[in-house]
Amino acid sequence: MKNRIRMVGFDADDTLWKSEDYYRAAEAEFRTIVGRYVDLDDMGARLYAVEKRNLALFGYGAKGMALSMIEAAIDITRGKISAQDIHRIVALCKGLLQHPVALLPGVAEAVAAVAAQYEIVLITKGDLFHQEAKVRESGLARWFGRIEIVSEKDLHTYRRLLDEFDVSPEAFVMVGNSLRSDIAPLLELGGWGLHIPYPLTWQHEQEAEVDPGHPRLRVLQQASEIPGAIAALVG
Repeated sequence: MKNRIRMVGFDADDTLWKSEDYYRAAEAEFRTIVGRYVDLDDMGARLYAVEKRNLALFGYGAKGMALSMIEAAIDITRGKISAQDIHRIVALCKGLLQHPVALLPGVAEAVAAVAAQYEIVLITKGDLFHQEAKVRESGLARWFGRIEIVSEKDLHTYRRLLDEFDVSPEAFVMVGNSLRSDIAPLLELGGWGLHIPYPLTWQHEQEAEVDPGHPRLRVLQQASEIPGAIAALVG
């Protein structure tokens, strides 16, 4: 029996364009700055613990990361970090808000090809201003019927969005790099997931359990495979 696909959703960061690379570089610089005060093997883990604890307050994105870095730097150095180095941490996080939008290979062609066949939507999370700027700079906005910037991508959010779209889960495909945010919730709702792993993935986004043999899951290697994978779903 053929599947009837009505709408395709795309994640943004590390699905359409590079993002995690810049965050990893900022974290490396953070370790360099704080490493002048204390030598710790678990500095990355301690920073992540602060970030995770603060997600409910600050949400996702560079601004929340900046506040968590400052808090972690003060805690790790026991208040010894200088105002100058705090300023350096703020500056490197400002840099995250200004990084260029570099589309991943084949993305522009894949998005255009899918948009020619289906209604497509962009579903991303993070800081509103930053995500809006990246979408604008990407040049892809014209293809998307709707652009949704949400605070969290979970079961509740996807259920609400599908109700607003008036699309059943079985007729919806989500394309993304994160099993936790892009794939697992849709599979649980009864939708389809096209997972395109990215070489760098934030630890928080790896916290998901998805059966690799799930019948509605497809794993792709690159964006150019997206149109063909969707075509195969509808048979």
